[in-house]
Amino acid sequence: MTQSHTSPHNADTPNADTRNNTAPNQHNADTCNAAAAHAPDSPEPLPQQDARWRAPARFGNVPVDAEPKGWDRLRRFEKHYPRVDLPTQITERVQLGRQDAHEPNRLIWGDNLHILRQIPNNSVDLIYIDPPFFSGRQYNVIWGDNNELRSFNDIWEGGLDGYLIWLNARLYEMKRMLKPSGSIYVHCDWHASHYIKVEMDKIFGYDNFRNQIVWKRRAEAHNLARRNMGRIHDIILYYVKSDKAKYRRQYTPYSDDYIKRHYQYSDDNGVYTTFPCTNEAGGNRPYNFRGIVRSWRFTPENMEAMFQAGLLVQTAPGRPFRYKKYLKDADGVPLQDFWDDINAERGKGAIGYPTQKPMALLERIIKASSNEGDVVLDAFVGGGTAAEAAMRLQRNFICIDQSRVAVAVTAERLKRAAVAQELGDGSYPDFTVEQWGIYEADLLSAMPSDQFREFALKAYGATRSAVAADGDAIHGWRNQIPIWVGDPALDSQATAADVREFANAVRRTHQYQQANLRDGIMLAWGFRADAADAANELRRREEVDVNFIRLNRIRIGDAEFREHIIGRSTDRADYSEFLTFIQPPVVEVAHRANGGRAVTFDAGDSVVVNSDAKIINVQWDFDYNGIRFAAAPGYTFQKGRGNNKKPQLQVTHKFNRAGKFRVACRVQDSRGGEGMWTGEVEAR
Repeated sequence: MTQSHTSPHNADTPNADTRNNTAPNQHNADTCNAAAAHAPDSPEPLPQQDARWRAPARFGNVPVDAEPKGWDRLRRFEKHYPRVDLPTQITERVQLGRQDAHEPNRLIWGDNLHILRQIPNNSVDLIYIDPPFFSGRQYNVIWGDNNELRSFNDIWEGGLDGYLIWLNARLYEMKRMLKPSGSIYVHCDWHASHYIKVEMDKIFGYDNFRNQIVWKRRAEAHNLARRNMGRIHDIILYYVKSDKAKYRRQYTPYSDDYIKRHYQYSDDNGVYTTFPCTNEAGGNRPYNFRGIVRSWRFTPENMEAMFQAGLLVQTAPGRPFRYKKYLKDADGVPLQDFWDDINAERGKGAIGYPTQKPMALLERIIKASSNEGDVVLDAFVGGGTAAEAAMRLQRNFICIDQSRVAVAVTAERLKRAAVAQELGDGSYPDFTVEQWGIYEADLLSAMPSDQFREFALKAYGATRSAVAADGDAIHGWRNQIPIWVGDPALDSQATAADVREFANAVRRTHQYQQANLRDGIMLAWGFRADAADAANELRRREEVDVNFIRLNRIRIGDAEFREHIIGRSTDRADYSEFLTFIQPPVVEVAHRANGGRAVTFDAGDSVVVNSDAKIINVQWDFDYNGIRFAAAPGYTFQKGRGNNKKPQLQVTHKFNRAGKFRVACRVQDSRGGEGMWTGEVEAR
């Protein structure tokens, strides 16, 4: 094999991909996304429905739980899941052709609870979620990311009650961000659907429950059932925010039997049925139409127009006229709450995601409860069906998943659908790929200094300095302590000169001169030895000189930098992985021409850099244009079942012609790192 290797920091890494497919200034401005940092305007109150939950007086003092599980009247769900405000990092902006100023759609990797908390009140029109079913960890763990595993440990802590508390915290935020005209659809199975409905009644209001939809996901019987009846349906709970909710009636086609019984006539315009033109119940004054006096349903002018158009017919001479309704013009049967006409995605259209939902299912929901231009949110994106359906139907989307691989698979699915015009004619808004809580250090290293300082200060829980008197050496404040932030470059180190300049700036502050506060904090990727010596010398003066200053040196990414986040962990929430920094894998690909235009590629020698990480996903682009990576379909993200799932590190591809091609390979590890290799191969 010909051995090829590309370092993650050279020109053929993801920096040459769509993640830098905008002007450099625009990319850098977007890298730390301030739009995701909106705090909610106010907490969302629970519905006032005490009478609904009050036990009859004759029963005596019977305790009734009218509040959702996990609710605390003072801290809401933050008692179990404390608030964490961190920025998002844009790693890629995919351009899909629209040139107006439309805000990009958003595809976000991270813990959805904390991302949801940063989305403004009353900003979303429709929510569809397909959360993990309460059916065991192994069923729900699909991708194998560390973040996914950590989240599922939280979900199943405490059995069903723990699961409901975990879900309630997210449902509460979703209600807050829904517009008064908004709706939510929650997809669940038989394990917990009834329990989830009770909790949603408490959060959204009993009177805002609209339907329990039964989706028959299988057309055939379930042959594996032995001790029970076959389970072939899921439940979708449909709630609205208020009585102002949008709903557009949907229809299903008539059955063949219905058509045979009711549409018994035909002419040159097609098959039709007839309806009476008379108004037998009265209300309209009788009049003579072509020799027949009746109380007609239509005006004389409309009756004559229908007659001239050939839409009126008599079953016998002298009988009242009836009007024709053609089958081609019929809407069909108004949609009911039992859906047996859409089956689970298999074969064509399936991307290999085990619990992928059909496109028709999401399109039906989106059409029923939103308009073009509305915002659709899916907080458990999975295989990306909701995102693609939203784009197909000209809606905007915010999609979130805790798995880096799920986000990568969805991004490639959307690119492929747009390029192939599967979404219809025309252009679409860009979408950004973002991540929250786990950050790509090399992208931070490429940021302008002022934007990097803003990111570091927010991540550290500090605010940016807005006081001119602070000078250039004080970049922010935390608990009245001034903060200095170093350069963005990963190999940069603070120096003794930086220490002295910052110390002099601290001496000029009001806190130092009037309140005798002598502390400062320096944040940097690293510190030179002379910087440590200079800081220690300042501290040693404490015993002999009133001008002493204590400067605490904290490396960005170390436990001390992250302690204010990690320390918020509770029995139900593990925050140990939040605010961590990752590096891309070193991707190595060997390739061998087999003849017949087939080439075998092997990425098995790729090396992960992040601690305790392993490769969990590989994507291939066999005709890479150097700008936009487009993963080739047909190469599944994993092979095997259960715990034996493995990424496809070796693949064979047959090119459509002989010649030289530029090929790219993307590799993701379980900590979220992503690296890319590109190289030229020849198909013979």
